[in-house]
Amino acid sequence: VQLQASGGGSVQPGGSLRLSCVASGFTLGDYAVAWFRQAPGKEREAVSCIDTSDETPYYYYTESVKGRFTLSRDNAKNSVYLQMNNLKPEDTAVYYCIQDLDCNRLATLVPFGQGTLVTVSS
Repeated sequence: VQLQASGGGSVQPGGSLRLSCVASGFTLGDYAVAWFRQAPGKEREAVSCIDTSDETPYYYYTESVKGRFTLSRDNAKNSVYLQMNNLKPEDTAVYYCIQDLDCNRLATLVPFGQGTLVTVSS
C-alpha cells in the first residue's frame, strides 16, 4: 500500500505545475484525497481535498489557492491531480497527498512520505 506524490519543480511566478498522487496496492477511487503543503518554518496547511463518493462531488480549496488550483482524478490511473496555475512565491512548499474516508478530518490528518517540492521564484 503506497501513495506517491510527484510533479513538483521550480517555476517562475505565474507559472504552472501539475502534481500527481498515485496509489499502489489499493483503489484510490474509494477514498477522498487531500493535498497538504508545508513551507520551511511554517505549519502544515491543508490545501485541497476531493471526495467523489457521493453523487455530488465535493471539493475543498483553502482560500489562498481558490481560482488557481484545480483538483481532478483519474480512477483508471488510480491517481489524483492538483493543477496549480498562476503560482506565487508563497506557494513554495513540500506538497503531500493523503487518502481518507472523506474531507471532514483535514485538521487531524497527518500526511507522510517524501512529498514533492514546489519552488516558485524569479
